[in-house]
Amino acid sequence: MHADYTPMSIADVQRLRADLDQRGRKLVFTNGCFDLLHAGHVRYLEQARALGDALVVALNSDQSVRALKGPDRPLNCENDRAEVLSALRAVDAVVVFHDERATTLIEAIRPHVYAKGGDYTVDSLNREERKALEAAGTEIRILPLVPGKSTTNTINKMLGSNDANRLRIAVLGSGEGSNLLAIINAIQTGTLNAEIAISLSDQADSNFLKIAREAGLPAQFVNGGNNPRKLSEAAQKEIFEHLERARVDVVVLAGFMRILKEPVISAYAGRIVNVHPSLLPKHKGANAPQLALQAGDSETGCTVHLVTAEIDAGRILAQAAVPVFAGDTAEILHARIKIEEHKLLPQVLNEWHERGLPVRGAGAS
Repeated sequence: MHADYTPMSIADVQRLRADLDQRGRKLVFTNGCFDLLHAGHVRYLEQARALGDALVVALNSDQSVRALKGPDRPLNCENDRAEVLSALRAVDAVVVFHDERATTLIEAIRPHVYAKGGDYTVDSLNREERKALEAAGTEIRILPLVPGKSTTNTINKMLGSNDANRLRIAVLGSGEGSNLLAIINAIQTGTLNAEIAISLSDQADSNFLKIAREAGLPAQFVNGGNNPRKLSEAAQKEIFEHLERARVDVVVLAGFMRILKEPVISAYAGRIVNVHPSLLPKHKGANAPQLALQAGDSETGCTVHLVTAEIDAGRILAQAAVPVFAGDTAEILHARIKIEEHKLLPQVLNEWHERGLPVRGAGAS
């Protein structure tokens, strides 16, 4: 390749597709960031090329990669990434796109075959992209991953044990974001030795995301699907990808109202914490302050605990008690509980290493 290399345009790829179609041949399409090319990528692209007669790679632009992976990515600029990809024998064309998703490109190109890595299933593909593929009549093929070969693993090896005591945390929330703000304040005042690597919300207009963005944090909205209590399979997968890209030690659920399942629960076993507004094991689930009032409790409080597949049943790490007063409503009681949550959660995170709890690459699954 030469210095003035430029990627293909959408119109170029449309002409390529039309030519192949006229000759009864197939255009294979895949997409990704490819910001640190490794053997896993090369083998995957060779497998994808074998599915048809030409392979087009849709490459996330620098702007798109930053939106997906945070301000410290991509590692290489889009023109360099496109040039390197184009030099591979398996790749026939590269086209750059600026959205977070390749939906518009899929609609424009209408590939015969769509290839994706084995960390996906058909059901866990992004809902918009899958809908576009189905509308185009595209065959979807899931290809196996190369074990141990990933961008995240490569970056982790390069970083080594740099600042090993500082936790890299992800914070997930659905509402006002008061616990997120408490964590930010604790970090800024030096009472919590951590950094927020990613913040995620299932509510696009949440105050949680507003707080995160005003603080200059990587902040992402994840469309959780139609069930207000459960995440779709695609959303579970998308959250997992954000956590992996951010190289997270600990996942913090701070008012996150949907249930985490696979693949996050297994991959981050022992590294997911939740703050719950009751003294567990009493009053599990939603509306805990109201349940305390209905039970006539004289005392309730908050609990920071590890998250498992069973709701509010993981190991209790710390608790703080709050009195229940005559005349309390659920809202008044919950506000008093939150004051203690804002103290307890940063404290537990700051003591993570001292408690012998796992982190990334140190005994965590």
